[in-house]
Amino acid sequence: MPRVKIPPPYRGPTRGKAVIEVAGESVRACVEAVEVEYPGIAELVFDPSGGVQPFVTLFINGDEIARNEAEASVGSDDEVEILAAIAGG
Repeated sequence: MPRVKIPPPYRGPTRGKAVIEVAGESVRACVEAVEVEYPGIAELVFDPSGGVQPFVTLFINGDEIARNEAEASVGSDDEVEILAAIAGG
């Protein structure tokens, strides 16, 4: 099963879990599978229109994917990583 890595700022909905195994064939499907078990995570990753939130970057096996590639395929041994950019000054 694919694994989804959750960044520390987004672990509230996952009750502190950093890595979650899910069934999913795309990046979006994996995040939505996490949402089923841990409501609140999808809204941190995707905006209301379904696009990737402005301060979120997604990776498959350490390779960054384009913002419009949330439908990118993942295999059973793949790792989806969510990176939350923190702004401040």
